[in-house]
Amino acid sequence: MANDTQSHAADLAALAARPRRFDRAFFATVWALAKPYFLHSEDRWKARGFLLAIIATTLLLVVINLQITDWYNRFYNALQNYDQAGFWKLLGEFALLAFGAIALSVYQTYLSQLLDLRWRRWLTGDYLSRYLSAQTYYHLELFHRGQDNPDQRIADDLNQFSQLTTSLFTGLLGAVANLVAFVGLLWVLSSKVVVPWGGAEHHIPGFLVWVALLYAVVWTWVAAKVGNPLIWLNFNQQRVQADFRFSLIRLRENSEAVAFYGGEAKEARHFHDRFDRVFENYQRLILRQKRFNWFSSYFSQVAVILPFLAAAAAYFTKAVPLGFLMQISSAFGNVQGSFAYLAQSYDNFAQWHAVVERLQGFRDLVAKVQSVQQSAQQIERTAVTEPGTVLAVRDLQVRLPNGQALIQHASLRLVPGERLLLMGASGAGKSTLLRSLAGLWPFGAGQVALPPEAGSLFLPQRPYLPLGTLRDALIYPAPMVRVDDAQLRRVLTQVGLPALADVLDALEPWSMVLSLGEQQRLALARVLLQRPALVFLDEATSALDEAAEASLYQLLIDECPQMAVVSIGHRQSLRAFHSRVLHLADQALQAE
Repeated sequence: MANDTQSHAADLAALAARPRRFDRAFFATVWALAKPYFLHSEDRWKARGFLLAIIATTLLLVVINLQITDWYNRFYNALQNYDQAGFWKLLGEFALLAFGAIALSVYQTYLSQLLDLRWRRWLTGDYLSRYLSAQTYYHLELFHRGQDNPDQRIADDLNQFSQLTTSLFTGLLGAVANLVAFVGLLWVLSSKVVVPWGGAEHHIPGFLVWVALLYAVVWTWVAAKVGNPLIWLNFNQQRVQADFRFSLIRLRENSEAVAFYGGEAKEARHFHDRFDRVFENYQRLILRQKRFNWFSSYFSQVAVILPFLAAAAAYFTKAVPLGFLMQISSAFGNVQGSFAYLAQSYDNFAQWHAVVERLQGFRDLVAKVQSVQQSAQQIERTAVTEPGTVLAVRDLQVRLPNGQALIQHASLRLVPGERLLLMGASGAGKSTLLRSLAGLWPFGAGQVALPPEAGSLFLPQRPYLPLGTLRDALIYPAPMVRVDDAQLRRVLTQVGLPALADVLDALEPWSMVLSLGEQQRLALARVLLQRPALVFLDEATSALDEAAEASLYQLLIDECPQMAVVSIGHRQSLRAFHSRVLHLADQALQAE
């Protein structure tokens, strides 16, 4: 645990040391993530339509804000002049403007959420495709063990990316539009503002514009200095939370084994260690956010009184009416808010930066793994073309990732109905040989010819039972087709699971409900249902006693006499059910 903690501390220090900038490279990454959806996806026209509608509502909101700013001038002048008729008329006008602003704001949010949802759906499909294609999910674990929670990248970060990108784009667009709309008005209004200095009154062209700009620059600079660590703290918070959640899932998946070992105390220490990382990082995060909020709140509140301070001299000399003062306040608030948008939203920008980095890191890792696959994969895989042949292996060489030879120049041929038993010492490479035949192991050379399409089936020692009903588990990985219930019940009875015949549509965590032996029986039931031309059994009956194992092998022979079988096993009793035995030793397959 100490080494684990030190490793984590080193990772955290390295992460904090990395530069986090909103530079050209960062925005190029954002564009690379966003471009496929808006330019090349099947949903691109609807996406563009939503985007245009969001832009339109944002610009219309700016127009209404302009009208409301002018309304402030007339309304407060009416109050100052005790103009009752004008007062009621302006209230009616405000009701219309407020209704328009509310409607536009509601639809802007609604359209943004629709775009977020559709974008997330497309991104999820795209990332799942990358993750699942060519067994990339498997090779990520094989080549980069402990890589950073791909499940969270797909489930959470894609959601945050679409939401934050849309909201920040909308906010930035509104800030720019507000600036363009109000800066001219504020410049004109500034002509009536006087600056008392040295016993005289001075007129500075665009005085309030310069004040707003200077104030926003100072605010943004302070926000960047104080808030920059929020980027890597947010980045790491997602990581440590995902690690903690994953450890809890691991306990649930292996609850029986932990209970047999009595490993609760060990697991508790492990959980506390991982949660300590969550706690420590989050503590740093909230302390940094507190400091950021101090500065942000201070600048926000001072910004409210700045225009009144600037125009106070003109107002108290009665050079301008109250309405003018309120109009200046509104215009200054819009301009200053536009200038200071980055500072006001720096926390969101920090989260966005962290999300983009995590997604780009995931994409880079997937690309790296696929590159390794392509460079290492030299085993030629084809469909068998020789009549009467279901498996043909020619000059197969299997290597470790470091290039060390594991199996040299292996060749074999299987015909329908032939059953081959592979034996050898543990660690000799039997399972790796099967992975090479299945196309999972890319390191090697030679030729492997298998039955076309779904003509072969691989059964590992520990079967995979998907989430869903028992029916789903039985027909996996075949497509979701309706199989006759009577056939399913018959097969379950044949493999020794008659008690499950009446719960075909029950939703249970079957990998936890069934023992390993029962899971292996269920996997063999899949063979009887799918009847492939060739089946590979990698110690697929190791959890059964010899009598049960013999009964199931005989069942396969009786029910599927033309099915070729390649078995890996250690028991001598398996010899009776195979027509050939090969030993794997000294990097070679040796016939018995």
